[in-house]
Amino acid sequence: MLLTYTASRAQTTSGFTSYTQTIPGSNQTYAMVAVPGGKGMMGSPPDQKGHQPDEGPVHSVTIEPFWMGKYEVTWDLYDLFAFTNMEKEMAAKYPAADANLAKTDATVRPSPPYVDMSFGMGRAGYPAINMTQYAAIKFCAWLYAKTGVFYRLPTEAEWEYACRGNDKNATLAYSFGNDVSKLGEYAVFKGNSNGSYKKVGTKKPNSFGLYDMHGNVMEWTQDQYIEDYYKQKAAGKVNEPYAPTTTLYPNSVRGGSWDDDPAVLRSAARTQSAPAWKIIDPQSPKSDWWMTSASFCGFRIIRPAKTPSEADIRAYYDIKPIKDY
Repeated sequence: MLLTYTASRAQTTSGFTSYTQTIPGSNQTYAMVAVPGGKGMMGSPPDQKGHQPDEGPVHSVTIEPFWMGKYEVTWDLYDLFAFTNMEKEMAAKYPAADANLAKTDATVRPSPPYVDMSFGMGRAGYPAINMTQYAAIKFCAWLYAKTGVFYRLPTEAEWEYACRGNDKNATLAYSFGNDVSKLGEYAVFKGNSNGSYKKVGTKKPNSFGLYDMHGNVMEWTQDQYIEDYYKQKAAGKVNEPYAPTTTLYPNSVRGGSWDDDPAVLRSAARTQSAPAWKIIDPQSPKSDWWMTSASFCGFRIIRPAKTPSEADIRAYYDIKPIKDY
């Protein structure tokens, strides 16, 4: 059962169950699925069809419980963050609850895009695309100011754990099994997309109740992409739960998209961001906020069951953009 409420800063996370986050001063909500913590395996074995060297070795991870967005973040919600006028106009239509405009007014927001970043593929009900990892994090900061609830991007480990659902042994290529002929039941991908993304939630969910974990749009994670990171972990050289971002490229993106072949949609498949994703941006330096050639990339967010300290929250949100010259 989904619980619907408007959270406040004083709210605790007692009772770990799925819920729907209402967005004050709007008609928007965002469904959050409770993902139980536990141990699982990450990566893929060498004999898995489509296996890449950066997916090995398979290794154990321990994941704390968290909530994850049932769907990818849509334009309906993202536009309230990206465009101040839209947020204010929406708040005027839905005045019943405090829209927290005074709190969100100080939020750093995207520069106006010079083209329609949906590229005409659809907006209402469709996943937001073409934002940078930095922009996705700043969206989370806006949402915190709006709702009082801490949201962030998932780590690679959290993302894969959530994608696998009940498969905790890394034996399956996809959350539903190894039979690629069933992929079309769960994913929008190159074989059935007709050249564009689709509205979120049009395919079957995984065993956790999460939609579009395979395909539709790739999803940003919190991690820097490091090709041999799994080998470093297996050798005991790194102990972090994720690889912190220190350079603009590459960062880790997961799930595959409407423009990808089945191998890229596997639970363990890793994709690295690249300068080509901004290749037609005429600005110098290129935009901190928008990617002009990444109509396959979006995101979804999580909420850890244990809320970080205010200092840690600020440290996460108050990042500076890394210039792209």
